[in-house]
Amino acid sequence: MFEYLIVGCGLSGVTCARLLAEKGKRVLIVDRRSHIGGNVFDSYNEHGILIHNYGPHIFHTNYKEVWDFLSRFTEWIYYQHRVLAFVNGKTVPMPINIDTVNMLYGTGYDSHTIGSFFARVGDSGREVANAEDMVISKVGHELYELFFRGYTIKQWDLEPKDLDKEVTARIPVRHNRDDRYFSDRYQGIPAQGYTKMAAKMLAHSNISILLNTDFKDIQDEINYSEMIFSGPIDYYFNYKYGRLPYRSLRFEFTTHNMEYYQPVGTVNYPNDYDFTRITEFKHFTSQKSDKTTIVKEYATSEGEPYYPIPKKENRELYQLYRQEAEKLENVRCIGRLGQYKYANMDIVVKDAMDLVMGGDVS
Repeated sequence: MFEYLIVGCGLSGVTCARLLAEKGKRVLIVDRRSHIGGNVFDSYNEHGILIHNYGPHIFHTNYKEVWDFLSRFTEWIYYQHRVLAFVNGKTVPMPINIDTVNMLYGTGYDSHTIGSFFARVGDSGREVANAEDMVISKVGHELYELFFRGYTIKQWDLEPKDLDKEVTARIPVRHNRDDRYFSDRYQGIPAQGYTKMAAKMLAHSNISILLNTDFKDIQDEINYSEMIFSGPIDYYFNYKYGRLPYRSLRFEFTTHNMEYYQPVGTVNYPNDYDFTRITEFKHFTSQKSDKTTIVKEYATSEGEPYYPIPKKENRELYQLYRQEAEKLENVRCIGRLGQYKYANMDIVVKDAMDLVMGGDVS
């Protein structure tokens, strides 16, 4: 007899499992994949390079309680992510900062004068109704076209004006020379990888793990009291209102006989080529090798559900499923798929912590 059946071995499920186990609850966690960790799963490839199998994951948070919790299960490489964007034949810092502007336009702005540039090119009085408006209001039409429109179309297969403003609201524009992609207080990569961290989180006598298993195949055979579901909420309800749309990713990994392929961890390609970005993993870990592995990312509508598509009609469809879920007394839907929302890793962990420690589950 299990007190909890947890569906999904990603960060949501693993966090819930650990915290419940520490409260003395017997937990069975299941996943249809052959591995733990969900999309943060990483592994060493045939060349000995630690890669992120589902694309780059850089942990960052301002929540000390989240950082402290995960730090129980890993040491950290104090890596701070830097991204370049390839535009007009140049690689320039992204997010846009003083150096981005100066490199593109041959200007000499500093922290005291860059505000005048953004005031001149931006459209601060623009009514912000969608993702396009959000960017143009901050940086104007030209920088919008250079950095955002093409990337957004490749990523979402939609014009930015057809997406909610939240898509681009979280992308900062800096009036200084800070070239870090994230500015959170705590940033890093698990020293032995995310998979090792997840394994340590699940290493508890009250936790049982079942992989290669669809929960629907076993839920009637397992004795349990409550379920925490971090899979796609529309799948739980057998798509009774239709499928919630997602964007997926296709990854193209290649290894090169050189120490480094590019100067930073990730280079975005908003306008050139069909891929959105190239990531080089050795920047994350500083591994020593005469080879390096990169991955090109291609957004697609087929495959694993990665990104809920942020449009009004999709939110309305999700609300139908949410109302169904709220009728269930012994099921809680959490995570990116269970709540049909984009969420950084720290938010996924915090939501799981709040669920278990906040009294929403007993």
